[in-house]
Amino acid sequence: MANSGVQLLGFGLSLIGIIGLIVGTVLPQWKMSAYVGDSIITAVATYQGLWMSCAFQSTGQLQCKIYDSILQLDSDLQATRALMIVGIIISIAGLGVACIGMKCTTCGADDKVRKSRTAMTGGIILLVGALCAIVACSWFAHNVIRAFYNPFTPVNTK
Repeated sequence: MANSGVQLLGFGLSLIGIIGLIVGTVLPQWKMSAYVGDSIITAVATYQGLWMSCAFQSTGQLQCKIYDSILQLDSDLQATRALMIVGIIISIAGLGVACIGMKCTTCGADDKVRKSRTAMTGGIILLVGALCAIVACSWFAHNVIRAFYNPFTPVNTK
């Protein structure tokens, strides 16, 4: 079983990872594209996220719109949303289990073998949550790259 310092370091890094996962899920900059018209005045940058889409115009105006219905979204976006939410929930549960199994907590019994197995289980649960997030991000990135290299996508919208 690892010493308390290593366990606290792992707990802190896991907590930072969960906060980053939540922030990354909420931000609208998952897919960015720009449309440049005939002049710089008509330039518009669009941001698409899991929950909203935003348009940033060259005049400095930013407009965001939350998606109205989940039924209107692509199945890829729905699956990415679901995987990110599942990853957050599983990671929070894993952090709780790992916290119970840490040496510095008094939760659970005084049995060292049981606490070490609980800490190991918490770490495995955290890895499963991270795997859900990695799959979601990779899947979304693959779809963005596939759309970028699609020959039917207009050049001025890439």
